[in-house]
Amino acid sequence: SVCDLPLLVDADTGWGSVLNIARAVKQMIKAGAAGIHLEDQVQAKRCGHLPGKAVVEPAEMVDRLKAALDVRTDNDFLIMARTDAIAVEGIEKAIERAQTYAQAGADVIFVEAVDEISQYQQFSKALSVPILANMTEFGHTPLHHLDELAKVGVGLVLYPLSAFRAMNQAALSAYQTIRELGDQKTILNAMQDRQQLYELLNYKAYEAQLENE
Repeated sequence: SVCDLPLLVDADTGWGSVLNIARAVKQMIKAGAAGIHLEDQVQAKRCGHLPGKAVVEPAEMVDRLKAALDVRTDNDFLIMARTDAIAVEGIEKAIERAQTYAQAGADVIFVEAVDEISQYQQFSKALSVPILANMTEFGHTPLHHLDELAKVGVGLVLYPLSAFRAMNQAALSAYQTIRELGDQKTILNAMQDRQQLYELLNYKAYEAQLENE
């Protein structure tokens, strides 16, 4: 079942003060999430692949991480630290930040808006914790194969909007077809049919449970 997949939650800057961060972590653990990533942008944050970003001082980010770590009751719950500092302060300062965040207890370092694949290796060599690469489409970072990323020390890869963008394009195409042709008969083969959906959701097991009640 798709519901059994581990869930990584984007916690942005923590949605407020350290008290908000602590509350969020408690709720995420209770909800069964596998982990979160917190970032070092200022509260009024921007998309990591847009200009005009600003980052907080490293000490403030450490406070965010400590607030999350102090209330962690499940050691398997990952707390990742994302840094947007490459675009703001350059690679060397960003690596220094990553080292500080790892020393504070971050389980993984999420390096955002990387321009060149060699930069991942610089982070990997400087850190003793895994690093995460964000392979979002149409952004700052070139799209790399998993094997390429593994060779430069990347331990986790994120595809945050791949399905969303594909679904948006498919929906637009479907409704354009209906508007132009008057029905959807010609695009049925591009759709997930009812049986496929039920198999994905394990719907038969749900029906069986209802019958036994």
